[in-house]
Amino acid sequence: MNAALQTTALGVVLGEAEVLHGVSIALPAARWTSVVGPNGAGKSTLLKALAGLLPHSGEVQLLGRPLAAWRGRERARALAWLGQGEHGADDLSVWDVAMLGRLPHQAWLAQPSAADRAAVEQALRATQAWDWRERALGALSGGERQRVLLARLLAVNAQVLLMDEPLANLDPPHQADWLQLVRGLVAQGKTVVSVLHEIGVALHADRLLVVDQGRVRHHGACDDPATHRALEAVFDHRIAIHQLNDRWVALPV
Repeated sequence: MNAALQTTALGVVLGEAEVLHGVSIALPAARWTSVVGPNGAGKSTLLKALAGLLPHSGEVQLLGRPLAAWRGRERARALAWLGQGEHGADDLSVWDVAMLGRLPHQAWLAQPSAADRAAVEQALRATQAWDWRERALGALSGGERQRVLLARLLAVNAQVLLMDEPLANLDPPHQADWLQLVRGLVAQGKTVVSVLHEIGVALHADRLLVVDQGRVRHHGACDDPATHRALEAVFDHRIAIHQLNDRWVALPV
């Protein structure tokens, strides 16, 4: 299986703290990988390093090429990013925020093309934010804002999508919508990597990357008993993974 993202001896130091310790992983293309682990495990740091947003040691490869070899706009078209707790310009309209996702496809100071407008409309409809397209971002609730930022990510139409806590502020029905959306992206051949605190949702992924204390403790299929044991272990066996019909769920012990 081809790797969309691959690291070799990836290390990150923030301040005086070594946050990631020699992480070597290969995340498969056209699959959804969820990164899980306890607070402070290094999940968000890992995702930022994969996106090229943090200085690091070791190597990161995107679609078979070293990340450093990609030109900025070229990389921005191939890899889209949704950060944790992102803030947008509150006075921008929902439409304009989503249109920011098209910047890597536009010439300098060029007006949006018909393709740009079509991509933004499709993204806003996919996140059920189309009806607010003329409203200011600052007038939206936290959950509504998150759906607009997700639309901005989708508008890029990137091959690889990285999402850090994408379910923040989303109620259960919209979490279910996000799950369906991700499945649709993977069906189109796109690669999704998400950091999630919602273990029950993460277990819907194709693969889990279990992280603790800046190291990868396990990387495997979500239905693999070894993955379940690793997941239970990093949470000090305070959760247990059970099968419910055709789903895996995490229950407190």
